[in-house]
Amino acid sequence: MEFKDKLRSLRKQNNLTQEKVATLIGVSVRTYKNYELGHSLPRYREIYHKLSDLYNVNINYLLTEDEFVAKAGELYGHNGFLQAKNLMAQMGALFAGGDLSDEDKDTVMKQMQDIYWDSKKES
Repeated sequence: MEFKDKLRSLRKQNNLTQEKVATLIGVSVRTYKNYELGHSLPRYREIYHKLSDLYNVNINYLLTEDEFVAKAGELYGHNGFLQAKNLMAQMGALFAGGDLSDEDKDTVMKQMQDIYWDSKKES
């Protein structure tokens, strides 16, 4: 699941408006809307921490997909980027409708990423 989708889902689960979330994390409404639209990501790690605290989720849940995909792209080029993005999409589909806690999802996601990195090193 992409960062923008995670934000939208968490906000709706908590019955919050975009305006309220923007105020609570200290950004403009326009900036927050751009996060949910996928037009931009928070520049400062502090914003990720505020979102993590607001939604009571592990910060890795918010960071996982974006950092993993970006790093795969840096290390392995466009094909690595596409492979990592596809892996994240498949993992999101696997979690859809499930009963795993955010902590368990983080653990599974981390393990899958470790497997990805190990397989890349071996090949």
